[in-house]
Amino acid sequence: MKITKFPQSCILIETQGQKILVDPGKTKFEEKFIDYWKNATAILVTHRHGDHFNSDVLQNFSAPIYSTKEVQKAKPELKIHLVKAGDSFNLGKVKIEVVKAVHGYMMPAGEIKENVGFIIDDGKTRLYVTSDTIRFKNDYKADIMFANITAFDASMNLWGATATFNEVGAKLLIVAHQDEGKMLYTKEQVENYLQQQNINFIIPDILQVFEV
Repeated sequence: MKITKFPQSCILIETQGQKILVDPGKTKFEEKFIDYWKNATAILVTHRHGDHFNSDVLQNFSAPIYSTKEVQKAKPELKIHLVKAGDSFNLGKVKIEVVKAVHGYMMPAGEIKENVGFIIDDGKTRLYVTSDTIRFKNDYKADIMFANITAFDASMNLWGATATFNEVGAKLLIVAHQDEGKMLYTKEQVENYLQQQNINFIIPDILQVFEV
């Protein structure tokens, strides 16, 4: 599984002949990203906030978009394949599980009433994309957790992300949502905390490519 990291919570996952783009947003968007994104075979959007959903760019792509009714309502001219927590579907040999996510209350960006995460399973590796979510009880299992971590209640803080990471049985934590927003940890704070917890982690740079 090959991953290319883009700003905030966006990644391009290449595996089993699929190119799966997750949460392509407006935060620190650059035109050069289109060269990577336009060849996606599928696009997954967790919720409607602009740092996860660059609708102006996505309307020019032909790849199917999978997301919620709330995202569809925000941009009705886009054809959205509707999904909800508990659904699953296949992209070739890759299975996509749609899972629960609970966005913390946030203004002025607006309350998110429909939010999902995704578990992407290529038969060898299970990658759990949390979305912006507060901590909640679940029985998910994954090898890798791609977590949006912030120091306020819109998503998981470091303690919550670490606890969830241990519960899902992951071996690698990929830290996301670090490019813009309120109350972000410093890189040093993240590194020190996760090292103290003996967590195997990576804080990828924009356009960093790595294999998992």
